[in-house]
Amino acid sequence: MGRSANLPRGLVDRFRARGDVWPDDTGCSMLHVDMDAFYASVEIRDNPELAGKPVVVGGTANRGVVSSANYLAREYGVRSAMPTSHARRLAPHAVFVMPNFARYQEVSRGVMAIFRDITPLVEPLSLDEAFLDVSGALRRLKATPAQIGALIRRQVEEAQGVTCSVGVAPTKFLAKLASGMCKPDGMMVVPRSDVLEFLHPLPVSALWGVGKRTAEQLDRVGLETVADVAATPLPRLRRVLGVALAEHLHALAQGLDDRPVVPSTREKSIGAEETFEVDHYDREVLRRELLRLSERSAATLRQRGLRGRTVSIKVRFADFTTITRSKTLRVATDVTREVYQTASTLLDEQVPPGAVRLIGVRIEQLVEGDDGEQLMFDAPERGWREAEQAADQARTRFGRAAVKPASLLSSAPAQPNLPEPKPDR
Repeated sequence: MGRSANLPRGLVDRFRARGDVWPDDTGCSMLHVDMDAFYASVEIRDNPELAGKPVVVGGTANRGVVSSANYLAREYGVRSAMPTSHARRLAPHAVFVMPNFARYQEVSRGVMAIFRDITPLVEPLSLDEAFLDVSGALRRLKATPAQIGALIRRQVEEAQGVTCSVGVAPTKFLAKLASGMCKPDGMMVVPRSDVLEFLHPLPVSALWGVGKRTAEQLDRVGLETVADVAATPLPRLRRVLGVALAEHLHALAQGLDDRPVVPSTREKSIGAEETFEVDHYDREVLRRELLRLSERSAATLRQRGLRGRTVSIKVRFADFTTITRSKTLRVATDVTREVYQTASTLLDEQVPPGAVRLIGVRIEQLVEGDDGEQLMFDAPERGWREAEQAADQARTRFGRAAVKPASLLSSAPAQPNLPEPKPDR
């Protein structure tokens, strides 16, 4: 988030940890740990020749987007979700790197394992950030929350070679704000007794749930800071924002947030999508890309021991009109052939012709293992699953290019598409 410039310098220095010195952390059992420019940091770690250079991770073609940029690149205005072409204009001397998502997942698993060695109450938000409730670990580790935060920072850097920033606070909302304000490679503690002193000077955009439109609504009625929102009578705020949002923001502005850490959040869907270098009308090209994306998505399902009942496709046309179409299967599946056949039928029967900019496949209504499977041993899908499991093993041993569906062998490899980029941190 990086909003420290919005606080008076004296307050930033007061809340930010300096070495082994930090504010009173009594009752501050919520930690938010956020990796620093994660994808870019992993690339620099693995390629030491990149150290000291602006590094941008993302699709390298003209239509690619920036997934991550190190802090040197950000000095030139490069930000996540920015078109790669624009990033090149801002920082033509930067090093542009194609993402290695499998590598980032591997490092993330190592980082999350460090968290779980400290407390079972870990709530991952993405590959590179998580909430931790360390209240139960204080006595076992004979440490304070800030000492645990310092321990995490040290262990992550020693074990994984990348840095993280830690917010320590009484609530999740405050901990996440604090981690963003002490980036990169820092720790900030918000004492329970100083919550309002920390929170109230911030702009309204710091409140969780305030986007551009809500910020404009608040600005129109003269509410610019968190303190302004806290001081506004709730009935007036309801008239401006509606009941639910007004009550939510009013509570946050008072420093109130009773959300617990939720250790496990079940995945709701798995998928992949591709933005083409040029728009495509040719349905054969689109089907071939659907096959590639179906293979990637189904392989992820098998890797995680999941199956899905609903297959959906996403199509974005040249004018940025976007449509989704879906079909629910009788039995949950993790078979590429079944996912692809469903996706291809949706394309042929429910998507109008036109120039396509992006296409994607997503599998939803996930279940674990064999849940919901009907044991029909003579079904043709059984043979396909066994063949695909063998292909998975070959790819694990020899790389992803070792085994491909036949119709992909002559096609140029598509650029990998990462999850939606997040705001720079």
